[in-house]
Amino acid sequence: MSKPQQRELVVIKKSQVTPHMLRITLGGDEINTIPEDQESGYVKLIFPREDQKPLIRTYTIRYQRESEIDIDFVLHEDGGPASTWAKQAQPNDKIFVGGPGPKKLIEESADWQIMVGDMTALPAISVNLEKLPHDAKGFAILEVISEADIQPLKHPAGIELKWVINAHPGENNSSLLDEVKSLSWPEGSVSVWAACEFSSMKALRSFFKSEKEIQKDRLYISSYWKLGSNEDQHKVVKRVDLEATA
Repeated sequence: MSKPQQRELVVIKKSQVTPHMLRITLGGDEINTIPEDQESGYVKLIFPREDQKPLIRTYTIRYQRESEIDIDFVLHEDGGPASTWAKQAQPNDKIFVGGPGPKKLIEESADWQIMVGDMTALPAISVNLEKLPHDAKGFAILEVISEADIQPLKHPAGIELKWVINAHPGENNSSLLDEVKSLSWPEGSVSVWAACEFSSMKALRSFFKSEKEIQKDRLYISSYWKLGSNEDQHKVVKRVDLEATA
């Protein structure tokens, strides 16, 4: 597999989307090395370290314009290197960015759709909602840290947004699943897109696969982080889990 392209981008501006979400706009001379139409694809933010391998953190492209991309960072007290960098970032700061990796879009041919995620998945779910056909039906269940983190999202009228408030993300692994179970399950075929903390993902995966028997080609489910682990540790846990469920 070829290594994703790496380029140096420049901070254009930053804006507070909600109390726990910060948007950084990146541009610069090398922005055109990112192909068009990459919203919901992921990039790798690269943080060099002396005498060590660089730290690499994965983020979703929320918006893409001709000469800029927006990346949304979830802010919490024990923030990792990427969110710490974002909080401190100033216009003209530079950062190395790898990718982009594949877009993660929900399967559209089913009769209805359900999207589930916490704040780390909110950028990708937001893009999914914007790209669905206008007559799409279903639900988006979105967990945020506080009521003030609820943001207006463009979405088809037939997709109902359900917001779940969880002040301690990752600590209650059933908060999203409980909301999913409370839905009145419509008739017809369904496609599912879900991404969240590792233990919440496992609870959702078991429900969708075992109880609802969602077809493999209509189920995207991923853990974007794990409580108490950094991204490198989480990668190892994900690999072990993948091998165990293969």
